[in-house]
Amino acid sequence: MALPVRQQLFYWGIAAAVFLFLLWALGNVMLPFLVGGAIAYFLDPVADRLESWGLSRVGATVTISLVALLMAVLLVLAIIPTLIQQLTGLINAAPEISQRLQAFLVERFPELSDSTSTIRQTLAQIAQTIQAKGGQLAETLLSSAMGLVSVIVFIVVVPVVAFYLLLDWDHMVARIDSLLPRDHAPVIRRLGIEINAVLAGFVRGQLSVCLLLGSFYAVALMIAGLQFGLVVGAIAGAITFIPYVGSLVGGALAIGLALFQFWGDWVSIAIIAGIFGAGQFIEGNILTPKLVGNSVGLHPVWLLFALSAFGSLFGFVGMLVAVPVAAAIGVLTRFGIQQYQSSLLYRGLAGRERPEAKDEAAE
Repeated sequence: MALPVRQQLFYWGIAAAVFLFLLWALGNVMLPFLVGGAIAYFLDPVADRLESWGLSRVGATVTISLVALLMAVLLVLAIIPTLIQQLTGLINAAPEISQRLQAFLVERFPELSDSTSTIRQTLAQIAQTIQAKGGQLAETLLSSAMGLVSVIVFIVVVPVVAFYLLLDWDHMVARIDSLLPRDHAPVIRRLGIEINAVLAGFVRGQLSVCLLLGSFYAVALMIAGLQFGLVVGAIAGAITFIPYVGSLVGGALAIGLALFQFWGDWVSIAIIAGIFGAGQFIEGNILTPKLVGNSVGLHPVWLLFALSAFGSLFGFVGMLVAVPVAAAIGVLTRFGIQQYQSSLLYRGLAGRERPEAKDEAAE
């Protein structure tokens, strides 16, 4: 005999409370395992595709691990030092950029030449703040990351966890499926498929869009000769998941730097602007429709709320689980609304089919 609904809700509520408590109490310890699990989840479709080509699960996992190791080495040796160098150069160049902007404004608006002008003082303060706080921010982020979890743990634990989870992913899913309550297994499987579809459509798809678009911006801007093209591309790609924000911030930053570097060379400035126009066309007409789709069911506002709420409650670990939890809550909410709309509480007596109508239909 199945448990009453009230008791089922009680036990599910206890399970959710235990999950949140463990997330709060063991957040720093769980971080490498959550990151490894996220990597395994992201790469599982790749392993399935390699298996369909004839490789065993072990062979597919080893192949993926070797490719990931090669890419990590290339990233550390080639890209990250250049990125840090350009970011440092951009922070140090901020006062000169501000001075040129100030000179441009003074030329156009002579009243700003007054040293007591509020706008002039504000521009000078902004330049000093960017230079001082920018370095402090980078150092704070780095020290916070080091304090959150050691580099050794990340280098050793995360790849090992990701490797074994990817190797046993299908077995784990089958094991979890065997432990589902038999009365609710079909519904839970259907909800799990919907949650996975949302995550696959958003996380895997949007991350792919961010990587591809950020790489396009970085390479194109560097070819165009922009001094800090790699940094601009990385920033624009990282925030592409927020509609229009990535292109607007990246485009404004790139065009502003182009004006600073190529002032008077309007062809080069137009090329920089055209790169972001082409990026927007590629994202809107090719990348997003193909990789993300139009109906993943995860609204950006709901995503930002989840990231803010879980980040403030559980720190960086909370931000990692915010997207899957937001996807699960969204699917469960839609399921609850469907159940409500099919119930007598919503339909009332008017929603019942009259017995006379049933008799007439039977005849």
